[in-house]
Amino acid sequence: MTIFASVGLAQALDGREAGLQATHQALNRLGAGAPALAIVIASHQYQAREVQSGVSSLLGDTPLIGFSSPAGLARDGIHPHSVVVALLSGDFQSETLWLPGYAQSGRETAAKIEQHAAARVERQSVLFFADGFNGDAEQFCSALPTALEVTGGLSSGDLHTGNTYQLVGNQTGSGGMTAAFLRGELSIGVGSDHGWDPVGSQFRVTRSRGFWLRTLDGRPASEAYASLFGYPARDWAFPPLSYLARLYPLGMEQTEGMIVRAPIRVEADGSFRMNAVIRDGVDAFLLVGSRASCERAAKTAAQQALLKLGGAKPKLALVLVDVAWQMLLKAQPGAEITAVQEILGDSIPIAGGYTLGQVVTADEETKPKFLNQHIIVIVFGEPKAE
Repeated sequence: MTIFASVGLAQALDGREAGLQATHQALNRLGAGAPALAIVIASHQYQAREVQSGVSSLLGDTPLIGFSSPAGLARDGIHPHSVVVALLSGDFQSETLWLPGYAQSGRETAAKIEQHAAARVERQSVLFFADGFNGDAEQFCSALPTALEVTGGLSSGDLHTGNTYQLVGNQTGSGGMTAAFLRGELSIGVGSDHGWDPVGSQFRVTRSRGFWLRTLDGRPASEAYASLFGYPARDWAFPPLSYLARLYPLGMEQTEGMIVRAPIRVEADGSFRMNAVIRDGVDAFLLVGSRASCERAAKTAAQQALLKLGGAKPKLALVLVDVAWQMLLKAQPGAEITAVQEILGDSIPIAGGYTLGQVVTADEETKPKFLNQHIIVIVFGEPKAE
C-alpha cells in the first residue's frame, strides 16, 4: 500500500489556534487517507495543553507524539512561535506510550520500552521524544537491548527556566518520554552528523558531579573558557554567554570515536550544566562549528538516511537539529534545511525542530547512542513493490 505524508504549519497568538490551523492544513494536504501517526513540534512559548487541544480536536484518537522546541522547521526553513504537524498514513500501525518517569530513571524507562516492544513478534522501530533538561539519556540508551531500533530527540525550550514539554495522545507533561512503536509497511532511514571540529585547545576534566562539570584543569569551567575567549569568567554566568557556551562543546576520544558533549548553560558558580555525565580525568578538546561544516553535516546525514532507506521511496523527512545549530546559523536561518533539500529534493515534505540531544541506532548489533550537537535526518519511505 502507498504511504502518504503531509506537513502543516501555523503561527498564532495562542497554542490552540496554531495547533488547529496546522492540523487542518496537514489533513487537507494528506487527502482521503486516515492518518496512522501524527508528529507535532510546538513552540515552547505555547501552553502544551492548548496545543494538544487544538491538534486533537481534528485528529481524534490518531496516535500522536510531539515535543517543544524554540522554533519549528519545515520545507521553507525556520518558523519561531509556530506549531508544525506532520501526518503519515498507509499500511502500517503505530502505538504510542507515555512514560512520565523518564526524569527519575532512564534505566526503568528503557525497561518499559523493551517490555512494550517484546509484546509483539513483528519487527518494529521506536521513535521517541524526551525531556532535554531532566533525565539521563545516556543511561536510557545503555539500558536498551541491541536488537531494538530506537531514534529520537530531547525536547528543548526556555534554557533559563529549563521548561520543555512532551505530547502524547491526549496527555502532556514535562520530565517524561513519549514514544511511538511503528510496525508494518513503512521503511525508515536515519542519518546523523555534526559540524564541529577540534581547534587545538585541550582540557583535563578535574571535577564533575552528576550533570555539572565543575572544573577544567583545576579551575572553574567558566574560567577556562574566559581565558580562551577573553570575556571575564563572571560574564559567562549571565545571558547571552551563559547559553552561547553551547556553541563551544567538548569532544572526547573514546574507543568508538569522538563523542561530543555540550553545556546547556553556565551556572552562577561557573560550572557547566550538561545533560550527560562526564567522568573525572577525561581529556577533552574544545570544538568549534562553522556554517560550511554544518551544511556539509546536514547533507551527509540526509545521504546516510537515503542510503539506509534502501530502495524505498522517500515520503517524509523528520529533521531533529541541536539548538546550537540555531545559534550558529542565526545569520542564515534555515540553512540546514536548504542543505537537506539539496539531497532529498524539494518535493519531500519536511518537519522538524531544535533539540537538546539526539539518539540514533547505528545497526542491529549496537545499542542506541546519545549525541549532542548533531543533526539527525529520519526519512520515512514507501517500501519497494515486491
